[in-house]
Amino acid sequence: MIIAIDGPAAAGKGTLARRLAQHLGYDFLDTGSLYRGVGLQVLRAGGDPADPKAAKAAAERLDLKLLADPDLRDEAAANAASLVAAQPAVRAALLDFQRNFARKPPGGRGAVLDGRDVGTVVCPEAEVKLFITASSEARALRRLRELQEAGQAAIWDAVLQDMRDRDARDSRRDVAPLKPAADAVVIDTTSLSPDQVFEAALAIVDAKR
Repeated sequence: MIIAIDGPAAAGKGTLARRLAQHLGYDFLDTGSLYRGVGLQVLRAGGDPADPKAAKAAAERLDLKLLADPDLRDEAAANAASLVAAQPAVRAALLDFQRNFARKPPGGRGAVLDGRDVGTVVCPEAEVKLFITASSEARALRRLRELQEAGQAAIWDAVLQDMRDRDARDSRRDVAPLKPAADAVVIDTTSLSPDQVFEAALAIVDAKR
């Protein structure tokens, strides 16, 4: 079984995807980490994530060890990821990796992938498609708390604006824009606890199993 979980930043899809994978004994892939890795690689090389040539080169030689780098969770990497993800050559370079993981998961039982276009582009054949969303204010507050807990200085207005800018880039890009798949179930987490989100998602999965 393939479970595709999409949605905007800080909606709670990563937390849900990891929990579902652990509960079901499936393999998990945070597809966004691949784009963060590409963006981080460009930044560390002194390049511009918006430069198609630099981004394409980084995607084609992505060092998978970067996926465990703590800097991957920084806002700089997140914004760089949004920039490189808008480029067709980058998405093409990473598409096969994602599809191979989904169709042949290491554990052989099933796969849970979360990102922006898993249900629409990467795995349109997925048995379960969820679109996890929340208001921009709720998501910005979650991100602010994450940054503060990590000891990073963060200003509410800046975090909210960054969130809105990223949403705009992800939703309006020409290639694989952020949007729910036609057959995805939308879960708004604005007023839900992580446990409530998990229970709702698990009920959907169980109905398909």
